[in-house]
Amino acid sequence: MRETAMTQRTGRIPAQPGPREAVEPVLTNAGSGGGAEAVPGQAGGSFLNQAVGTADAVIAGAGPVVRLGERPTVKLRDAGPDDPPRYAPEWLELREGPDAAARAHDLLDPLRIRLANLPGKAGFVIHDLGCGTGSMGRWLASRIDGAQHWILHDRDPYLLHFAAVASPRSAADGSRVTVETRRGDVGRLTPDALAGASLVTASALLDVLTREEIDTLAAACTGAGCPALLTLSVAGRVELTPSHPMDEEIAEAFNAHQRRDGLLGPDAVTAACEAFSERGATVRLHPSPWRLGPAESELTAQWLRGWVGAAVEERPELKERAEPYLRERLEACAAGELRVLVHHTDLLALSRPTGGGS
Repeated sequence: MRETAMTQRTGRIPAQPGPREAVEPVLTNAGSGGGAEAVPGQAGGSFLNQAVGTADAVIAGAGPVVRLGERPTVKLRDAGPDDPPRYAPEWLELREGPDAAARAHDLLDPLRIRLANLPGKAGFVIHDLGCGTGSMGRWLASRIDGAQHWILHDRDPYLLHFAAVASPRSAADGSRVTVETRRGDVGRLTPDALAGASLVTASALLDVLTREEIDTLAAACTGAGCPALLTLSVAGRVELTPSHPMDEEIAEAFNAHQRRDGLLGPDAVTAACEAFSERGATVRLHPSPWRLGPAESELTAQWLRGWVGAAVEERPELKERAEPYLRERLEACAAGELRVLVHHTDLLALSRPTGGGS
């Protein structure tokens, strides 16, 4: 996926609105540092629009492809074989509104109760794993009372930059919110890295992890005695209205693609429940589906391209029938006639406190 024209010309990430303090210690056992630096920018407007301008190409992320049957890329720009995938901030911004609408508010009350019962806390320390552009913080910080210090984890310094400069400034009760960034791999997270944590959060992360990585995450959270709010994990079910005879076939092929290379895809929530429960945590689940209609047609179109593209990559024999299917679905989307329900699940794991607190 191409970089923005400005980044290609200058080699620098453009300034963003809302300067924030950001420091970047290295995550324990997580590799090298380097990464986000808060750069003052002009206030007003979308932080992403100011950063990258209007995207004129397919948006990278969970679905878009350049041509049907080509692997749906999550890469923002070319990288070496050992580099992690890089999600395009355009895609992450596009999904931020539907993500916020989908997350399970019913899990917030038990979370608030746990946080309110933390002993001797002047404020909360919240670790956001795989933070992307920081949408979880923008959603959650304003729903929790009390001073908060967010520690944003991601492997991509480009995304850490966006997350740091567009982070929230105040909690639900007006208390101060501060932020720092840590570049590192959540698959190497340790309880020591979470020492003093009040909460661990992540969004759309579990389904791109392996069973070993989920075990590592559960061990780190329970070892540190802190709760974990893990939202928007794919559930493997999609409902399109009006329906089409190929819907189920595409969905099955997509789910198979999600499970490639040892990733858990739609099996991730079950694996996470087991991993946390085996370590003594109380786990609560709640559905958090995307509800995409005419108002979300741009996101729906991008999601469709990637959904079908991944299915075709997994089962190339689908390509001949999938091309007219995708074309028909995109036309219905553009006409405001398509509605999509993409099922996700949110998980709250309440670990046993250690040392008299979380």
